[in-house]
Amino acid sequence: MQKRFYSLLLLPGVFLIMPGCSLVSAPFKVAKGAVTGGVWVVKTTYEVTAGTTKVIYRIGEFTYEVVKAPIGWALTHEEIESIDGLPAKEAIRQGRVKASPYVVGGKTYVPMSAEAAQRYREEGIASWYGYESGRMTATGEAFNPNGLTAAHKYLPIPMFVQVTNLENGKSIIVRVNDRGPFPSGQNPTSGDRIIDLSLGAAKRLGFYAKGTTMVRVEAIQVKEE
Repeated sequence: MQKRFYSLLLLPGVFLIMPGCSLVSAPFKVAKGAVTGGVWVVKTTYEVTAGTTKVIYRIGEFTYEVVKAPIGWALTHEEIESIDGLPAKEAIRQGRVKASPYVVGGKTYVPMSAEAAQRYREEGIASWYGYESGRMTATGEAFNPNGLTAAHKYLPIPMFVQVTNLENGKSIIVRVNDRGPFPSGQNPTSGDRIIDLSLGAAKRLGFYAKGTTMVRVEAIQVKEE
């Protein structure tokens, strides 16, 4: 059963209701001062190969490679109908994604603000996805199934979070750069999962073969070196 942490502080946010759409905002509240784990240092480097720029982030033992996807690539979640009132790819092209409302299956999802996200902490079910190579995430990046990334419905993107597998105690830091998981026709309850991790992240957390696991997801404080 999914467990959430509540306080008296409601998440701030801008609500958008589109004709014929229902509104879905972040279904939890956050506790002031709940950030744990101290401050993590992010080291950033750049590589240019054959005209393609790769941004490499390093946090402790974890490495994240970011490459912008060609705008013609399909999205990992083609069910995203619009972002910030625009066609999804146009919103990505304009950089209007980070905390913008977006529509999936006729429902408008409202991400939390960056300030509220700093205090985010939640327990629930995690799943993984990894067969979308050659596709674009909701931030416009090339999806790397072997990377340490994740999809989240309500966190501003991109953002780093710590994910702990509550069934074995393993913990990693992932970079949230996509939206999801959402309900599907084959599995309507898949939208109840709180995070969708990349194949690589699922292997590091030890639940690749199982498919899902109970996790704790929490914001971390980061600073660039």
